[in-house]
Amino acid sequence: MHYIGEYQMTAVNNDLWHQNVKWARAKWGQLSATCLKNLQTLSYQFRFSVLSGDLLILGNSWYVTHSGLLRLANRNRCLGIHVRPASEFCDPASSRWTFTATVFKTRTCKGFVGYGDADPLNVSPFVRGAEMRVAETRAVNRALRKAYGIGICSIEEIGSDGRSAEPAKSAKKIPSQSVHRNGWKAEPKLRDRLCQLIRQHQLDPVLVKSYAIDFCGTKTLKDANREQVEKFVNHLADWALKDKNALLCQLNSYIQPPQAGAA
Repeated sequence: MHYIGEYQMTAVNNDLWHQNVKWARAKWGQLSATCLKNLQTLSYQFRFSVLSGDLLILGNSWYVTHSGLLRLANRNRCLGIHVRPASEFCDPASSRWTFTATVFKTRTCKGFVGYGDADPLNVSPFVRGAEMRVAETRAVNRALRKAYGIGICSIEEIGSDGRSAEPAKSAKKIPSQSVHRNGWKAEPKLRDRLCQLIRQHQLDPVLVKSYAIDFCGTKTLKDANREQVEKFVNHLADWALKDKNALLCQLNSYIQPPQAGAA
């Protein structure tokens, strides 16, 4: 009977893996051999489902979602999760929050502890204002990953649903679009300085671009000349050093509200 049970479980895992491969290719196209091998491990060991939204892929790496971790805990009959704010690391005035979560797998379990932090600088613009909830989710995710031995990171720990991956691509695009109507391109030193400011102060490149267009008074960055761009870069550097919070407020004013009825 034990052999039959293992055989049945292997068949279920095989079915899940093949379904995961099917849905992963439908969502993200062709996957590398490494990605497929890792997906097989995640399917067999944790029974994560791509169709259910348990997994996401970014940059050729798999990430587990909060809902996927909760479903895993439910399948394993997790006894409970205790979450509380770590007051000594919280600053409500700056929207900076840190939570600690403890996962109890059984009644005799001493608990697996995880910490999660969030502030306006390390969350996606789409969830600004919800830093407390993000910090709580990150703490729970980390504790669950520890409890069940999950080696991959959760998507919420790096940025809600992976949108934080987009600014990294945009950072390279912003300076390259600073072209004068006569064909002038930003000098490498000026372009590098802008990229450095964005990385150093963890600014959102998309919002910086919108602010630059407004600051230069042009319709697009292509219409800005070198003097205008250089003046903007100097202004950005000076403001970031003197009053970063005010600068962030200015940048956040360029966040576009979601369209009504949008998914």
